[in-house]
Amino acid sequence: MKTKSWIFLFLAIALICAALSVWLLRGTEANTAQIYQNGELLKTVDLSRDQTFTVTNGSAKNTVAVKDGKISVTYATCPDQYCVQKGWHNSGAPIVCLPNRLVISFSERKTDAISG
Repeated sequence: MKTKSWIFLFLAIALICAALSVWLLRGTEANTAQIYQNGELLKTVDLSRDQTFTVTNGSAKNTVAVKDGKISVTYATCPDQYCVQKGWHNSGAPIVCLPNRLVISFSERKTDAISG
């Protein structure tokens, strides 16, 4: 084969690998979120229902909002505000507020053949 043919073959394989990795590694949107405080499950939230609630732990407070299938910590009494800056999410890494000991994780609701 000529050099140009090898380069074209290499670029085609690289393009196919890139497309496959994007397709295989894309995140799936969760439809529920679990709210944990001090390691205990406080609430399981349906992300399809818009709502706002406050989670307290002594003097520590976090306001959590659900809107358009995504969840966010909109207010926190913690000093670093990392959980507020994280923004709106519906999948991926959990939203964590270490000073207030709050964790929001994501999962898909399990359905069976009967309930669909």
